[in-house]
Amino acid sequence: MNRPVSFDADQVRRDFPILHQDVNGHPLVYLDNAATTQKPEAVIQAIVDYYRNDNSNVHRGAHTLADRATEKFESARAKVATLINAAEPRQVIWTRGTSESINLVASSWGRSQLKAGDRILVSAMEHHSNIVPWQMVAAEKGATVEAIPVDDSGTLDLDALCSMLDDRVRMVACGHVSNALGTINPVEDIVRLAHSVGALCLIDGAQAISHWAVDVQALDCDFYVFSAHKMFGPTGLGVLYGKVEILDAMPPYQGGGEMIETVSFEGTTYNQLPYKFEAGTPDIAGVIGFGAAVDYLQAIDRDAAARHEQDLLEYAEQRARETPGIKLIGTAARKTSVMSFLLEGTHPHDVGMLLDQQGVAVRTGNHCAQPIMDQFCIPGTVRASFSFYNTRADVDRLFEALDKARQFLL
Repeated sequence: MNRPVSFDADQVRRDFPILHQDVNGHPLVYLDNAATTQKPEAVIQAIVDYYRNDNSNVHRGAHTLADRATEKFESARAKVATLINAAEPRQVIWTRGTSESINLVASSWGRSQLKAGDRILVSAMEHHSNIVPWQMVAAEKGATVEAIPVDDSGTLDLDALCSMLDDRVRMVACGHVSNALGTINPVEDIVRLAHSVGALCLIDGAQAISHWAVDVQALDCDFYVFSAHKMFGPTGLGVLYGKVEILDAMPPYQGGGEMIETVSFEGTTYNQLPYKFEAGTPDIAGVIGFGAAVDYLQAIDRDAAARHEQDLLEYAEQRARETPGIKLIGTAARKTSVMSFLLEGTHPHDVGMLLDQQGVAVRTGNHCAQPIMDQFCIPGTVRASFSFYNTRADVDRLFEALDKARQFLL
């Protein structure tokens, strides 16, 4: 296999302190990036600097610390808006993660807009976070949640989606990339088809945005959601992007400080975007750390990084096909950075445990995507997921560890 245009992953690795350690007596090979990515020193330092020098609440204080914290907090919002090409920073709503972003839309938009007989379409390969919130609001409003079929390769059936669309469909929700299979969904087509019947479209970008540039205006999606921790930022922080006219029409998701304009016992008026949806003291340190993560991403050659990641995936899948007893799960033509597989005659959890004993960190289980695992009639998979700080040497270590695991288990 030919290598892509050079990307110096070894140089990048120096920015991530956690990667330079031994686990169970072996150098760490971290291949669980779809669960969470590691954090560069710049992100860690930004969080430390906030607590050491600027710790204060935002927007409310009449002193220098509050001013500095607020400036960094809102600067991070502007950076994220630029990253995804949102028209305005006020379209970037801070949440606790992708899950809360979807819950916000399902609760606020869904409760105010859905009625009995309405339909919500989600792909069969979705993460539970893009299924359960819709089921909860649908049960309350008398709507239905229906699965868009996925074939045995893990490819979404666009023809089936077309046949499912009618004027009762109010929302189409779909992942940009499957966390369980690595499938890249044709989200541009999905958005267009949803809009053709007057439905809105929410794209779960949690597994996409760390791998390539996302342009929400070009996609024309109504909502785009993702988590900071999957793109080299802190845990406990997420983003909801939405079109202004839709967000303006949605009622607040939670009540409390910051989301109000005026409060009296006769009635309350609500703040403008984005603050209408940001009740209470936010994760200020997390937001500032996320701003540093965005700076880090913007400073690297993302096209070269994406080519490097694609090379790793193709190299890993080639090695898997050459290794007796390995069955790949998810073989769509368009994939990124996720290799899910089974080792014949073993349980994924046993394989994961033996890999960990050799310093190789992977994920095992259903990856919060139980419906697609049920479709394949399997309990789960072993999932190796790659980032730009991984190398071909990491892939080689994975397969060396798998060989030893197979000898132990079989």
